[in-house]
Amino acid sequence: MNIEEFREYCISLPDVTEATPFENFSRGRYTILVFYVGGHMFCYFNIDDFRFVTIKCDPEQMAELKERYQAVGEPFNGDSRYWISVEVNNDVSDEMLRELVRKSYELVKYRKLHKT
Repeated sequence: MNIEEFREYCISLPDVTEATPFENFSRGRYTILVFYVGGHMFCYFNIDDFRFVTIKCDPEQMAELKERYQAVGEPFNGDSRYWISVEVNNDVSDEMLRELVRKSYELVKYRKLHKT
């Protein structure tokens, strides 16, 4: 999956907005594109280096995902209790990546259990 396909999928979900809120913090080193639903983050990635996507995840599924997929690991600058990182174009299929994003979206939109 390429960056534009991924972005298009994320913004196709209902009520999603996107922004680059961290430019002042990174001093130009990173341009992080964040996707929000209801004002809360559910997914983000570095626009300049689209190798990894950070996704909010149900804590009960994290261990299984990390065990099953080499591409799933610790998040980029996120709380590892609620976020995972997925290496794009590794052993997680595009379909599975979309499913993880959709679950993240639903977790944030419908349950809002954890801080962003």
